[in-house]
Formats: sequence, C-alpha cells, structure tokens
Amino acid sequence: MDNLHKNHLHVTCAIIEHNGRVLSAKRSETMSMAHKWEFPGGKIRTGESREDGLLREIMEELAMVVSIRRALSPCTHDYGDVTVTLYPFVCGVEKGTPICREHSAIVWLDPEDLPSLDWAEADIPVVRSYLDYLAT
Repeated sequence: MDNLHKNHLHVTCAIIEHNGRVLSAKRSETMSMAHKWEFPGGKIRTGESREDGLLREIMEELAMVVSIRRALSPCTHDYGDVTVTLYPFVCGVEKGTPICREHSAIVWLDPEDLPSLDWAEADIPVVRSYLDYLAT
C-alpha cells in the first residue's frame, strides 16, 4: 500500500502521574499489539481537540478524570500498514482510581522503571521524551 492511501491515526496518550509514579497499561488479547505496554489514550474523533479526546478516552478506558499539565512533542511511528501519530500529555489525577476496562493490566511505576516494560513501538519515543522532560 502506498503512503498516500495508508491509514494515518491521530491518537492521544496520557502520562498520568500520581505520588511520584506513572500509570502504564498493558494491551489486552483482543487489541492489536496484544501484551505490549502503552500510555492509555485513544483516537481523536473528527472535530474533537486533542485535549478533549484525551479526557474522553481516559474516562472511557480507566473511569477516571485527569488534569492536563503539559503537552509533549508528538511522535509518529510507521507500522507498515498504518502510521500512528501520538500526542502525549503529562497529566495528574483529578478524580477516581483507575479501573482496567480495556487493558489486561495497569501498573504504577517509578519513571526510571518505565524502560523495563515491553512498549508498543509508537510509545517508545514517548517514554524517552517524558524522561527527558523530567530531567530538565
């Protein structure tokens, strides 16, 4: 498939911080890239802002409300059949405790432990970008 006709998904993701730790989510059996880790989020709907899409997706996936603290630089990854551009946001917990609705597992990790997970390829530069952000 040529690049002009390939699917290009625009996806938000939340780097949710709480008590010095960061939430990571493991993709379930029924999801593409099953068992890979990612920052929770999802596709931005037509006419929806990145921020509104993020807040909606986190409520749908985790039944919680987050506050957006900072946007990080978007990261694009070509999977071959689809290209994904991730729009990462550093967030805080506003209300609720995460409930695992779509993922097979969720875990709170110290930021320095994030690279130890088996991340979806599109999320790897987001992990690096977040760690660089923390170092500044």
